[in-house]
Amino acid sequence: MQSVMDCQFAFNQGPANPPTSVIFGPEYTGTIVYQHCQPKDVELAKMLLRPNGLFVKDLAQESILTEARYGSVSRVFVVCEKDGVMREELQHWLIENSPPKEVESMAKAGHMVMLSKPKELALC
Repeated sequence: MQSVMDCQFAFNQGPANPPTSVIFGPEYTGTIVYQHCQPKDVELAKMLLRPNGLFVKDLAQESILTEARYGSVSRVFVVCEKDGVMREELQHWLIENSPPKEVESMAKAGHMVMLSKPKELALC
């Protein structure tokens, strides 16, 4: 399992239940999430850190990603080969469990591909 470094988890439904949100710590943000980005983007991201909902219970429900809802949108999944937040195995699991129209792959692309490789992403 990957280190969560300085991330902070909230357990709003009690410690016996899964976490409900996470706020990435500045160290995690700089070294894992934005590791391929310009320093100015990393510093701005650190200033804007907010809690992210994990939606564990929602994701466990099969009916949330139906063909009539989410499946009706034409999607392209871009596999980011150097994504430290979502390892390639998880990205491929997402592709298998909610197939997009197309799958593209970007070598040396990290989690924030829209900032680290914007031209390459636009070409996808």
